[in-house]
Amino acid sequence: MGLNKKQQKQVEACRNKIQKLQTLLKAARNQPDDPQEIPRLESEIAGLNAEIQRIRSEG
Repeated sequence: MGLNKKQQKQVEACRNKIQKLQTLLKAARNQPDDPQEIPRLESEIAGLNAEIQRIRSEG
């Protein structure tokens, strides 16, 4: 079954956040000022990917 409009918007919002976080992660890897920032960004990205999977499994 497909996703409804609310679920599609949630997935799109998560994808946008992931894109921004990936940009921040790339910058953090190029200039590692805070050693805890890279794992934090990676875990946020993983959490958003899990959220997308959860939304898709509901739909």
